[in-house]
Amino acid sequence: MDDGKPTGPTAKWWSRPSAEGAVPQGSGVPPAGSDEVTAQSPPVADGPSAVADPAPVPAGPAPVPADMAPAPGDAAPAPVDAPPVPADAVPVPPDVAPAPVPVDAAQAPQGRPRPLHEPDAYSTPPYGEPGPWALAPPVQRPTPAHGTPLPPPAHAAPPQVQIPQQPHAQPHHPQPHHQPVPGSQPPPPPQAHAQAPGGPESSQWHRYDPWNAPGPQPLTQYGEPPKRRGLRRAGLVAAGALVLAACVLGGAVGAYIERNGGFTSVELPQADAEAGGRAPDSVAGIAARALPSVVTLHVSGSDEQGTGTGFVLDRQGHILTNNHVVQPASSSGEISVTFSDGQTARAKLVGKDSGYDLAVVKVTGVSGLKPLPLGNSDSVQVGDPVVAIGAPFDLSNTVTSGIISAKQRPITAGGEKGDGSDVSYVDALQTDAPINPGNSGGPLVDTRARVIGINSAIRAADSGTGLTGGQSGSIGLGFAIPINQGKRVAEELINTGKATHPVIGVSLDMEYAGDGAKVGDKGADGGPGVTAGGPGAKAGIKAGDVITEVNGQRVHSGEELIVKIRAHRPGDQLELTLDRGGKERTMKLTLGSADGT
Repeated sequence: MDDGKPTGPTAKWWSRPSAEGAVPQGSGVPPAGSDEVTAQSPPVADGPSAVADPAPVPAGPAPVPADMAPAPGDAAPAPVDAPPVPADAVPVPPDVAPAPVPVDAAQAPQGRPRPLHEPDAYSTPPYGEPGPWALAPPVQRPTPAHGTPLPPPAHAAPPQVQIPQQPHAQPHHPQPHHQPVPGSQPPPPPQAHAQAPGGPESSQWHRYDPWNAPGPQPLTQYGEPPKRRGLRRAGLVAAGALVLAACVLGGAVGAYIERNGGFTSVELPQADAEAGGRAPDSVAGIAARALPSVVTLHVSGSDEQGTGTGFVLDRQGHILTNNHVVQPASSSGEISVTFSDGQTARAKLVGKDSGYDLAVVKVTGVSGLKPLPLGNSDSVQVGDPVVAIGAPFDLSNTVTSGIISAKQRPITAGGEKGDGSDVSYVDALQTDAPINPGNSGGPLVDTRARVIGINSAIRAADSGTGLTGGQSGSIGLGFAIPINQGKRVAEELINTGKATHPVIGVSLDMEYAGDGAKVGDKGADGGPGVTAGGPGAKAGIKAGDVITEVNGQRVHSGEELIVKIRAHRPGDQLELTLDRGGKERTMKLTLGSADGT
């Protein structure tokens, strides 16, 4: 067994013990078991020796490295007469290094040689003390920059020796080497000195121990070990990204559920099917009863064509409409009639009158005709609800509703010929039910689906009165010929092919700007202004008289007087109020008759 035997080079003569293994008196080495600590002279090299900064050593016997302690069952340590063990052959931990203690020359053991030189009175280093027993100066090491790598040591330490590291080089007292003494127990392994905060590997530099066996010593960075800030920051970023993704996903899912009502198919609530009937006086009930009797007319002639509306008068196929609707086919043309059920038939013109703006056409070979009942326009009151039916802009079976806005509105329409022969004078019903081009000739019905007027004119924003002039559409000012007047004219057109006009037998000055209708001096044919033997002459009317009232209703112009007269039948008796020379007179007359055009 080589355990415990020295393996290094032979110790120098000045560090050997005596031949008998006894320690001479005055050598400064205490006997075995003593607590006193002495120093053993280190080997002297060619130059000054370097010793690590001394550090405090705990009292007690010097520790022996673990690889030098006797194993269980081995023999006791060698006796005193055993061969001496060189001091430099005992591995010493780097933190426990012997510190030489100066020995007085007078107390040096006898028989030893004198020092190589005498003490220096000036204490000039490294010769402050005599010879090889002088303390080696501490090693001055530069402090490298943080993280600077250091070259490895020139010698390699035995692999079994573990070299603890010191965080900082601090002064300590090295522990002397002790040779095993017979009968004594090997000293315990050395205890590590108290370490500075940061652990044994927190020092940039290792302690230099000239007595320690050379070997590689790992280096560590100076200061505290680095903290894992990068991993912590990455973890925080990942957690934040996960939270953000969860929020976005949750918001998207919530929005989808809110918009789509969940993840299932959407079923919207719906009311059950109801009966198709409506109240008879509702707009739907009125329309349901009136639509089967309303027709759409398409008229074409040699020069023009147009679209209008009409309604069935009787089962023989007579249909009433406006004169300006059938005007393109007056001489030669075609008239086509389309019913609400889509049935189409040819029609021919029965009669027309431009003064009343009314016309009658007749269809043949059509069965199941349903006449539209006629009401009484004299019984209509302002504010009564009404429904207008027609084909505005060729949109068949269009239904609009409104009220009666006014009665007895004097309306003149037409006049394209310039001679006044085509001007119509209507004492009209005004309504706000929307009426547009194409509604002409259609019925204006009351809540019982009875005809009270024939839609004929509108007040357009870009033109005067008339359905043929402007195309801007309804602005809520529509006018209808009262059905009482329409009925009389329709009967005459069906029976005779023409209508009669009531007259008073006078010519009017249409350029008079004053209030009322002035009787002219001359007629249109150059004759007198008052027809001899006519109704006016018989009542006592003279040229220059200004008629201001008819049956108590104020008259403001010649057109308005014509409208008031044509609202009656021939033979009706009227009461006129006139102004003659500043004096007001009242007279009665019976209306005459004249053929219309």
